[in-house]
Amino acid sequence: MEKRVSKANFKAKACELFRQVEMLGESVIVTDHGRPTIEVRRYPVQQKNPFDVLRAAVVRCVTD
Repeated sequence: MEKRVSKANFKAKACELFRQVEMLGESVIVTDHGRPTIEVRRYPVQQKNPFDVLRAAVVRCVTD
C-alpha cells in the first residue's frame, strides 16, 4: 500500500516518512497540486549466500 503526501507535508516530515518507508516497506508518493511527481520506496537489498562470498576466495591450497 502506498501513502500520498503533498510536497509541503513531505518537506516538513521527510525524516519521519523515510523511517516509515524503511520500517514498513510502504512507498510514499509525493504530489504537486494533487498530481503524483515522486515515489519514495525502500531500496531492495539482495541477501547474499554466505558461500558466494567465499567462492573463488581460495586461490591455491598447499598441503605438506
